[in-house]
Amino acid sequence: MMLANHTFPELKTTRLLLRQIIEADASLMHQLRTDVIVNRFIQRPSERKDNDGLAFVERITNGIANNDIFHWIITNNENSQLFGSICLWNFNDDKSAAEVGYDLFSQYHGKGIMSEALNEVLEFGFKQLKLKTIEAFTHKDNKSSTNLLMKNGFGQDETRSDPDNLNNIIFIKRNHL
Repeated sequence: MMLANHTFPELKTTRLLLRQIIEADASLMHQLRTDVIVNRFIQRPSERKDNDGLAFVERITNGIANNDIFHWIITNNENSQLFGSICLWNFNDDKSAAEVGYDLFSQYHGKGIMSEALNEVLEFGFKQLKLKTIEAFTHKDNKSSTNLLMKNGFGQDETRSDPDNLNNIIFIKRNHL
């Protein structure tokens, strides 16, 4: 599943650079992960102490080193402005399926940024990692996320539920490449 050269893959689009998280991102990632608007549909422990994001950066860096996660910071190509993050994680045992997760600062909602980033990550997952399926879990009331997933070729899997959050619905996209 993982790449042979062990170099973290940077992904580029017309407007975006998706790059590896670094320690300098800690404060902004802490802001993103604790933002009330961004997290209104996400169950995250609000009392989690992560040292202003440093523990999160360390956890992600370790996950990358252990080949457990691909986590990208979404930035502007021109000025490195941090928009949000996107990841492939929660790989199944045979590494043929993964979950995609994402969050975006609210001032960038509705600008096509996440759709552009998601498209690039899906292509990476299907072409480079040879995944057969990519799943996404989203809150049933999160219409923006539902629309994003459907626009990018996901379909709702009505046969499954999320035992950890019964308000979530599950979407799946199969590799047709």
